Parts: sequence; C-alpha cells; structure tokens
Amino acid sequence: MGVTADVGLERIYRGKVRDIYTTDSDLFLMVATDRISAFDSVLSPDITGKGELLTQISRFWFEKTTHIVENHMISADIDEIRKRLPEATLDDSFAGRSMLVKKARRIDAECVIRGYIAGSGWKEYRKTGAVCGHTLPTDLKLAQKLPTPIFTPATKADQGHDENISRKALAELVGANTASELERLSLELYTFASAHMADRGLILADTKFEFGIVEGKITLIDEALTPDSSRFWEAAKYKEGQSPASFDKQFVRDYLEMSGWDKNPPAPTLPKDVVSGTIARYREALKRLTP
Repeated sequence: MGVTADVGLERIYRGKVRDIYTTDSDLFLMVATDRISAFDSVLSPDITGKGELLTQISRFWFEKTTHIVENHMISADIDEIRKRLPEATLDDSFAGRSMLVKKARRIDAECVIRGYIAGSGWKEYRKTGAVCGHTLPTDLKLAQKLPTPIFTPATKADQGHDENISRKALAELVGANTASELERLSLELYTFASAHMADRGLILADTKFEFGIVEGKITLIDEALTPDSSRFWEAAKYKEGQSPASFDKQFVRDYLEMSGWDKNPPAPTLPKDVVSGTIARYREALKRLTP
C-alpha cells in the first residue's frame, strides 16, 4: 500500500512496515502497509494484502490477551475510526489495515521470547554456547525446544540493525523494575499464545513484543504475535535438526540467504513465486490462528 493523497493527518513515522499518523486527540492512526522487510532492509515488491492480514492477526491477539496486559488498540474498524477522526479523509485503501491506538511513550527495546533455538539465537548459540547471556545445554540441535522459554531482549532501531543484548543491559537501559516487568509480561504472553497455537497444530518457536507507557502503565503496542514478528511452525512436520515448515517471514529470509545477497542495501527483488508463497503463508497463519 502506498497512500500518497492528503488524508488530513500528519504522518509522523514511516517504519519498515507501518506508518503512523498523529491526530487532534490523544490517539494515533497506525496503518500496516504491504511492505515487507528482512535483515533490516525493506524489500520489493510489496506483498499485496499483507497489511490487512497483519492487522487482523494483531487485533485478534490484542482482544485475547487483555487479561495479561493492557494494549493500545482502540479500534480496527474503519467506520469507527472515521467517526473518531472527523478531521481525516480515509478512503477504502485504509480499510482492514488501519488501527486507532492510544498514544504511548515507546520503550526502546524489543522483548523477544524464544521457546526453540532458531534464527539469530541459533547463530549466537553456535558461536558462544549462550544466547543473550543465557547459557544453554551444549548439545542442542537446530530448532530444538529449549528446557524453558528464555527472554532475549534486543535494542530497537528505526534504522540499521537491531542488536541482541543481555538482561543486565536491558535493566541499565530502561531501569531494573521496568526490565523485570517486561520479562514477566513477555513470558506470560508467550506461554498463553503457545498453548492456543498448540491447539491449532502450530508451534510458536519465538516471538517479539513491543511495549510503551500509557498513563503510567506498561502497555502492549505495535503488533502482536504476527508472522512478521514470530516464527510459526507446523507441528505435524516439526523435527529437530531441520528448518521446520513455517507460516511466517522465514520463507523470505530463506530465499535471501540462498540468493548470495551480502545483506547490505539494496536488497534483491523478490521473485513472483516468493511473493505468492509469502502471502499464502500469511493467509494460512490467519486461518489457523483465528476462529
């Protein structure tokens, strides 16, 4: 999605995937575009329909996890959003991909929970035997389930590379009490979501959460448990030592890894089969996750 018309709102942020507009009230309009990123680069072409799927999945999880932590969502219904934002001119391209949210002061850290060893965690483990300060058993295989889920925070970078950090470094960044609460909430969200996914034949290998402060409270923001922010594996095809069948962005990462790209901009153009394969996986994720 590439909205170029004047919508009557000031766009204050253009992320790798989402655009954020400020309003006349204490709310933001968050719009999930069809952009896709990997290895800290925005790729081309867009994945048509991706933004709507991400919004529907986040909406599902925001509604389902309010007993654990408050979130920033006010509404993802375009008619309700238009009523709440009379100063805006939102055409139908905003429908399904827009979310009206509470303004939050973002906590500049990504809260990653790993239940299985994969991705950057696997790479770090092979080099050091640990992940973000967590010493792990010496004989783990790729994609193996960890003895217990671990909290592995990362820096939050709008541009450039996010970097894994230790829990001690997180405490120094945001304060010990806040760091402890971020870890507790992230683990509780992961445990709850994992149980739901297990009932749907999926494994939640890892995921990342973002939090902000709203009215003095730690609040879940951005997105939640989507194929962009998580690894969803097919339980029936899962096997230790192999990269499992997934319904997430790993399909794109695998292509890029095999392409010979050095991970410096510009990124290679995604071929048609990767584009179609990606959106098919995201659609299946929505179908499997939601009622």
